[in-house]
Amino acid sequence: MAAAAAMALTLAGCAGATTDADTGGSGAAAASDAFPVTIEHAFGETEIAEAPERVATWGWGSTEAALALGVVPVAIAQQSYGANADGVLPWVADELEALGADTPTILTDDGEAPPYEELIEAAPDVILAPYSGITEEQYELLSEIAPTVAYPDAAWTTPWREVVTTVGTALGLADEAQGVLDDLDAELAARADAHPELAGKTVAAVWDVAGTFYVYTAEDSRVEFLSGLGLETAPSVTELANGDSPFYYTLSYEQLDRLDSDLVLSYHDTQAEADAFLTSAPIGVIPAVARGQVAQVVGTELIAAVSPPTALSLTYGLDDLVSSLSAAAEPAAG
Repeated sequence: MAAAAAMALTLAGCAGATTDADTGGSGAAAASDAFPVTIEHAFGETEIAEAPERVATWGWGSTEAALALGVVPVAIAQQSYGANADGVLPWVADELEALGADTPTILTDDGEAPPYEELIEAAPDVILAPYSGITEEQYELLSEIAPTVAYPDAAWTTPWREVVTTVGTALGLADEAQGVLDDLDAELAARADAHPELAGKTVAAVWDVAGTFYVYTAEDSRVEFLSGLGLETAPSVTELANGDSPFYYTLSYEQLDRLDSDLVLSYHDTQAEADAFLTSAPIGVIPAVARGQVAQVVGTELIAAVSPPTALSLTYGLDDLVSSLSAAAEPAAG
């Protein structure tokens, strides 16, 4: 890794001029007075001296944020869950097509460390990783390749909105990033207006995985954006929290009868798993399940779109989600 970092200094100096094809050529022009900009994060602060022309993204959400701003990265992190065979998420592929851009270099993600040599070859002038799991040592090595923006506090905990604003700031497009968020808020508000039956309903978002029952708290991004639809986190979700994490906790089957809410929203990789959830005896003691007031997110693509949502994925499948929530808002007949 040290050799890779040292090599970066040589290659960065040889990167030369960029072309429209390098960056997509369709991004909004960065504000001339936006640079230099300094971004504080968990490992200190990063100064970006001038508008980046070759952007690399790592982790989750920063690729979508850049694309939503019209900036096509030269390299993006490989994704596995919900992605195609090339490691590209469907909403990313759609946006690349809409921008008339080729697929960027896909950076191999082995779950251990960023692929330093691949990044060196891509010769970025900034690396955006505001929602990622990089360690301080990895951050230092990445910073030898290009100025690197890490997460503000802890790994994998950055709120999805902050990912968008951080990327916008790094690209000199802070106002445009706020515009992206405003548009998403408008989308959610339109759905909420069209579905007043959701207003004020309490919800518990859960996932039953191989015998472990997860409950997501109000701090989790997949739950937080539901508030934009008029839903509220059920008080029981807070009352039963055991400190596993600020964003989720596990609950024993013996306690499920205490998970009281107007609706349950459950996540399932397959339809078979979704069907099994509804017929499971241990799950059936949850009051909302017993009443038939269950909404479900089924399939890896749709789960990935909201776990957590991103600048491009939040509206992906939103109509199906809202339809399921709406149906669950009324008790089952019979």
